[in-house]
Amino acid sequence: MAGSLELQSLTAAEIVHSIETTFSYGEHSVSDGDSFQVGHLRLRTIYTPGHTNDSVCYAVYDGEATSDPFMLFTGDTLFVGGIGRTDLLGRDLQKEQSEKLYDSLYEKVLPLDDGVMIYPAHGAGSICGSNFGNRDVSTIGLERMANHLLNVEMDDFMENMVSMRLPYPPYFKKMEELNTYGPPLLSESLAPKPMGVDDFDKAMHESNKVILDTREPGAFAGSHIPGSYSIWLDGVSYHPGWVLNYGQDVLLVTERREDVETARDYLCRLGFDRVAGYLCTGMRGWRDIGRDFGHLGTLSVSSLKAKLDQSEILLIDVREEREWNEGHIEGAERIYVGQLEEEADRLPRAKPMATICSWGGRGSLGASILKKKGFNEVFNVLGGMRAWYSKGYPVEKNEHSLHQGSEEGVYQENVR
Repeated sequence: MAGSLELQSLTAAEIVHSIETTFSYGEHSVSDGDSFQVGHLRLRTIYTPGHTNDSVCYAVYDGEATSDPFMLFTGDTLFVGGIGRTDLLGRDLQKEQSEKLYDSLYEKVLPLDDGVMIYPAHGAGSICGSNFGNRDVSTIGLERMANHLLNVEMDDFMENMVSMRLPYPPYFKKMEELNTYGPPLLSESLAPKPMGVDDFDKAMHESNKVILDTREPGAFAGSHIPGSYSIWLDGVSYHPGWVLNYGQDVLLVTERREDVETARDYLCRLGFDRVAGYLCTGMRGWRDIGRDFGHLGTLSVSSLKAKLDQSEILLIDVREEREWNEGHIEGAERIYVGQLEEEADRLPRAKPMATICSWGGRGSLGASILKKKGFNEVFNVLGGMRAWYSKGYPVEKNEHSLHQGSEEGVYQENVR
């Protein structure tokens, strides 16, 4: 919803939203069954509570057609391969919300024709649901066949939903605020300032500044500005919400100049609109004039296995619980990367430490967190579990939990 104000500023479009939420912006509040025209198309509102109590889907009809729609915008109710999570109002209301979602899906969405195209609000990578497919769009018929939660009785549906554990990152509270009251327009915020080495060095030592390095894990490991967080560029769309504070000004170190705008867009979508500047010379310029830089150790999976066999290293698996359950390395300790900063102080400092994820991205973030916390001998396993599997090395599994989501994050029991 937050992006609708930005679109309105560019197009003068009118904003329509559910009557169940009192937004501080928008021209139209719609109820179940209300319809409106957009050019030759007619859109009808379908009230589908469950994910939240103001969830709606929008069915799209061609002209004055009164038969089934040809398209359905499903919001966070139905995804490709998955459905919306039902724990956002707190675990104590998850059963009630799951019952609402079951009724919304089985009584309002699934009765539509199999050929109706569905366009969800999110694709793979979102944590507004689980088990997402990689396609952006689908049809009612395809989902009826392939989405296992659309082919179960209510008791089985409820059991699956109530047992689901998904991350609840800190930035969700900020998103709730922005959705309700609207964010500042990007056109009114200042563009990140290009900074030479001296200006960047001065800025990074000021209060409330944090450095975000968006280069690939291997480049970060080779050299980085001490105290930086390592979040690869695509990961900036999500992971800053776990480690940054909203009162901080962000300073960027990027691989390419064009990455600055991409990183800024990702950060603004998470509510981090205080992107103060970027190192315009890149790390090469920083090194070339003799500024100090840090580095991380890196390990191949072969080197990791040799060290584990000799008990020479402590392995921290920073993936989600679901991934851990599907296969993890014997002897590893699982601490989700979003919780590593608060958990790090309980870890032993005398032994070398390695972080591992699926390929190295979250591992690099985890390793940068440990370096910021004062751990000296830290390694990131490049290639991660993908490489471990590729080598045929053994893994352990938690069979009883393979179909559940993860339980990272703090559930906001009092969010209503």
